[in-house]
Amino acid sequence: MTKSAMITICGRPNVGKSTLTNALVGEKIAIVSNKPQTTRNRITAIVNRGETQFVLMDTPGFHKPKNRLGDYMVNVVKESVADVDAVMLLVEPIPNVGGPEAELIARIKTLGCPSVLVINKVDTLEHKEELLEVIQTYGQAHEFTAVVPVSARTGEGVEELLDVLDGFLPQGPQLFPEDMVTDQPERQMMAEILREKLLLCLDKEIPHGTAVEVTKFSQREDGMIDLDATIYCEKNSHKGIIIGKGGAMLKKVSSLARQDMERFMGTKVYLQTWVKVKENWRDNPAAIQNFGYHCDN
Repeated sequence: MTKSAMITICGRPNVGKSTLTNALVGEKIAIVSNKPQTTRNRITAIVNRGETQFVLMDTPGFHKPKNRLGDYMVNVVKESVADVDAVMLLVEPIPNVGGPEAELIARIKTLGCPSVLVINKVDTLEHKEELLEVIQTYGQAHEFTAVVPVSARTGEGVEELLDVLDGFLPQGPQLFPEDMVTDQPERQMMAEILREKLLLCLDKEIPHGTAVEVTKFSQREDGMIDLDATIYCEKNSHKGIIIGKGGAMLKKVSSLARQDMERFMGTKVYLQTWVKVKENWRDNPAAIQNFGYHCDN
């Protein structure tokens, strides 16, 4: 008999949810950056471990939205923290329950399913005794099923976290094939990789106002992939910055993206990129949906 479960990973922006997801899977399937609100969609990651299949849902950071896209991202989190077998609340090692954590804990309490407090970034602590204060603070807010300190960046505590989760998963058939690590289509993965490089190379608000659309994805007989992608931004001035002097910035972004795409696909990629302006798309429901952010609400 196998065990399988749907498990949501939630928390405030930039707490390390996608980094933890990648560490649990053992390969990169969610983009990461040091900027908040990197993840926009719910990403399903599959971890097969012995007879157990963990289906992890990496969610956007829970924040106060400033536009329609932000509303969508918050709705994704709310919908993800429902009808699951377990929830992981990821927090930083700070002995304070902030607003986003308090709201997520209130939702977790209504579920009645196992909940794990995952304290991330423990590698940043000078003294591990500081963890006790964090555990006590969150223990007063909610009686978690388990508490696991980890460092998603170094991998510390990741195996222990899977051991803990395995202990209360229900018996049942596997939900996905064994060789599958994510439910994201390859086109979406390629678009996300390009968006990650925009977040890496650009400053301030500009990368948050970008969206990527893959307009061509085809494979040649020799295995090489032809990929055309359009980067959308909200202002003409942003377009100039993304392209850069003599096209230098766009070339840098595209080169970094192509390297990651080739690693993911296991073959050569011929990537062509363009930049277009779509003003205020983050407040345009039709544009949000066109860029792949589908919301039921």
